[in-house]
Amino acid sequence: MSITYKSIGLVMIAGALLLAEDSSLSAERIRAHTRFLASDLLEGRGVGQRGGDLATEYIATQFALAGAKPAGDGQTFFQKVPLIGLDAQPASQLSASSAGMNVDFRWGDDFVGADLTQRPSGNFEGGVVFVGHGITAPEYRWDDYKGVDVSGKILLMFTNEPPSQDATFFDGPALTYYGRWTYKYEEGLRRGARAVILIHTTPTAGYGWDVVRSSWSRETPYVKLEPGAKALSLAGWMTHDAAQRLVALAGRNVDDLLDAAEKPGFRPVDLNILLRAAMVQKVRQIDSRNVAALVPGSDPKVSGQTVVFSAHWDHLGIGTPVNGDAIYNGAIDNATGCAILMELARAWAALRQKPRRSALFLSVTAEEGGLKGSEYYAAHPLVPLEKTVIDLNYDAIYPFGRAKDVVITGAGKTPFWPLVQQIAARLNLAISPDSQPGQGYYFRSDHFSFAHVGIPAFSIGHATEFAGKPAGYGQTMWQEYNARHYHQPSDEFQPDWNFTALQQAAQFGFLLGQEIANR
Repeated sequence: MSITYKSIGLVMIAGALLLAEDSSLSAERIRAHTRFLASDLLEGRGVGQRGGDLATEYIATQFALAGAKPAGDGQTFFQKVPLIGLDAQPASQLSASSAGMNVDFRWGDDFVGADLTQRPSGNFEGGVVFVGHGITAPEYRWDDYKGVDVSGKILLMFTNEPPSQDATFFDGPALTYYGRWTYKYEEGLRRGARAVILIHTTPTAGYGWDVVRSSWSRETPYVKLEPGAKALSLAGWMTHDAAQRLVALAGRNVDDLLDAAEKPGFRPVDLNILLRAAMVQKVRQIDSRNVAALVPGSDPKVSGQTVVFSAHWDHLGIGTPVNGDAIYNGAIDNATGCAILMELARAWAALRQKPRRSALFLSVTAEEGGLKGSEYYAAHPLVPLEKTVIDLNYDAIYPFGRAKDVVITGAGKTPFWPLVQQIAARLNLAISPDSQPGQGYYFRSDHFSFAHVGIPAFSIGHATEFAGKPAGYGQTMWQEYNARHYHQPSDEFQPDWNFTALQQAAQFGFLLGQEIANR
């Protein structure tokens, strides 16, 4: 018998030689999907907006045309995601007093935030406790809450984490989840705090106050609270200067507090300051949805186990005009990832011999609002978490030619790292490290919602080197994109883009997913 090896790769799994089809993944199909999802017709794919509804209908239709089965609610392609849009208003007020002295803070200039109890308005007050970086990390012998009950208190803290003492302390220069602002709000709530306010500095946050202000000055979606669930009355940020005015009421200095917070002997400081807040926000119920499709596995013994491929469909919709353009198209972020996801579903469904395990293709909502769609999925999985083998995520892949490498942050901490290395070698792709580990990009895309609940998960990321381009070309283009186009109306589809790198990224996930599904 003769075997034609066109579009077929040889795979070693558990000592057995298997065949893994590379299928006919198409750069041109990925291009076409990207162009449509990024068109003005879809109005920036805003959550709870007409353009977002059009995007989810398009993705579901492509899954159906591929031959994948509906995996959502009621035998549809959709999983309903109940969201609440919170849009804090400039009328929100914050003031503090101590020993007869008072200070007021201005919304936007001094502080921003949201009332996560999801009320249109609410007043509260409480004593302020400074808790360093707000971290409890037993594995690093670090506790910023040493012996203090903060129930009902307003916690003041810095973002990021204590400086590295060596490569093993908080993972050296790489940001751990303890350094993310989301963790700090979660930990404060776990300890019964009324509110958490982060002191912003550009060095500790990694970005300027303008980024914080703009992020919290528009409607942000949150998963609707379950009845009886607790939430912070204020999850907020404060500028360095405003924080200095606040702690000065207690005769303290912000920089001295930061210096103390970065020493192992740090203990919480009750500032004997009373802080009062009157939060005002627009509250909107948003009926959004994830899009989910399943290709069943071929082995009845393990077909209930599933490999997940994910990508977020949402962007920022219609917003503040920039140079007369109000549509935030999100071509790279993340029409590219959705386009790859649809092409993967088509190719997987077309396999003559399906892998042993099933594959779920999941396009999630509200990533731009803080991974809310994938967070909801992780709490309400369509496939039980114990039967979810891995999540392979795609988010913002650069269409700048043929890739020579790939960035896969976090894969090294999963049991699939040897397979990742093998696939990269087979595809003649180098694996490049995260160039900015201190920014914590691993925690800022949808795979993290899976990792957070114990599922091996990572994103198959963008290239940094491209064939025929100068060394560092990808990094240069990444910096330009971040500076000029990220979350701007100018993130638009360009006809001269070369989608070969996206085809390669799809190929990487396709082969990796097959090998895992056949183990």
